[in-house]
Amino acid sequence: MTSAFNLSRRTLLALAGAGLASAVLPVKSFAQSGRMLVIASNQDIPNFDPHTSSGYSAAFLMRNVYDPLVRVAENPPAPVPALAESWEMGADGASYVFKLNPAAVFHSGAPVTAEDVVYSFTRAMTLAKGNSWMLRGIVDPAKVMATDAGTVTFTLEKPFAAFLAVLPWFPIVEKAVVEANLGSDQGQTWLMTNTAASGPFTVARFQVGTMYYLARSKTAWQAAGGNLDGIIWQIVRETASQRLMLQRGEAHVAVDLTSEDMDALEGAAGVTRVIEPEYRTFSIKMNTAHGPLADINLRKAIAYATNYQAILDAAGYADLMVGPLPNGIMGHDPNLDVPRMDLDKAKEFLAKSATPEGGFTLKMVHVSGLEQQRRWALIMLDSLKALNITLEIQPMNWPDMVAACASPETFPDLFPVYQTANYGDPDNIAYAAYHSSRNGGWQNAVYKNPEVDALIEEARSEIDPAKRAALYEAFQKAVVADSPDIFGVLERRKLGMRDAVSGYAFCPVASNAVECWPLSLA
Repeated sequence: MTSAFNLSRRTLLALAGAGLASAVLPVKSFAQSGRMLVIASNQDIPNFDPHTSSGYSAAFLMRNVYDPLVRVAENPPAPVPALAESWEMGADGASYVFKLNPAAVFHSGAPVTAEDVVYSFTRAMTLAKGNSWMLRGIVDPAKVMATDAGTVTFTLEKPFAAFLAVLPWFPIVEKAVVEANLGSDQGQTWLMTNTAASGPFTVARFQVGTMYYLARSKTAWQAAGGNLDGIIWQIVRETASQRLMLQRGEAHVAVDLTSEDMDALEGAAGVTRVIEPEYRTFSIKMNTAHGPLADINLRKAIAYATNYQAILDAAGYADLMVGPLPNGIMGHDPNLDVPRMDLDKAKEFLAKSATPEGGFTLKMVHVSGLEQQRRWALIMLDSLKALNITLEIQPMNWPDMVAACASPETFPDLFPVYQTANYGDPDNIAYAAYHSSRNGGWQNAVYKNPEVDALIEEARSEIDPAKRAALYEAFQKAVVADSPDIFGVLERRKLGMRDAVSGYAFCPVASNAVECWPLSLA
């Protein structure tokens, strides 16, 4: 039993601070059950409102406390039933009919109805926060209809091939509960620390900055569950501490481990390493709208001067990017002709630029304290010396980096970006990172190209897979030809698990937001 549950003194103190270790000794009952999964994470859960929060810790809460119409599973990722037991797409690709599972109930015991679904999408799109951007211009709340208590019909503004892929990030709330706590902000204040959900777990206790305890719901209706009685999401800021907890059996899962941590865990007793390709790109965006890098020839010169092997070596468990889309995603062209280090080509393009002799300084920022990005900035500094270009490197806090994306004039010359696909479709990366409507945000601060915009828009509305793939092939070639980014690496997802955990299956979408319902502890 201790192999399945071995809480550290630190965790016990956290439980006590959250009101869990009381006179009735609930921790003792946890140990007696032997089925409390402890996950070590460095990220707090921002709030419990599924329509306003985002990030991987918020996704963890959504996946385990709430239910969407469909979930995402498998590798490659695919939509699977959740609240909807079945669905049909219209021939035009712009209409969908969902049949709800009649067994689905909220934590209150009330059945999940089509009216709750309509209410949830209306609320999400009206608040226009969190993940609403995924369906902006696609879903008009007035065209989400409850045909009957168990049937919901969506009539989209236009066909959207990734519609099913984004639905896992639109959880359904219980209308009656939210309405009873509406306040003056559509229930946002109440849902900061409360839930109106139907998922397999409930939020039992929490202490911000320390831990969140999710208990198995007494009304859990979902099939194919494991044997967990609950989950502890424990905040552990340092990855080395996460690794040590895993080795000592004080945590069952660690979700923020570095390559060095994974190396240290090789052969560790009782530990399983998960190192898998994921749709997570790292690229360095260039200021294509202002300053020296508005010159395409200079951008190409830098792209060919970059030491990609050094970037890969510094990344640890990773693969080089081949163009703007992550390797393996639908439509990705593995044979795309992308720049690799070639100083002769670099100097040819530099000679065609407005500054053929170099002799100037560019500025690159990176997240303060993020060692990996600092290493990559130093590699760029060394790479640019071959072109007689100096690089000023400035660490910044992430909020300040985001603020710098507001205009071409404030955007630095070189800007490192991680892009994690929130849904397993090329539209996620293509639209967020390269469509001009995203200008002013960190995913695509300045880049705009009418040809690229048109290809993205056509591809997201095309429902024929072969035609979509052809459009994304053209999109990738157009972006590479324009050279707005230095295409870096795809870091592999690195998770550590105790071998007492069973039932886990890797899915390359938000894999650090572990879905715990299928899991069991030995």
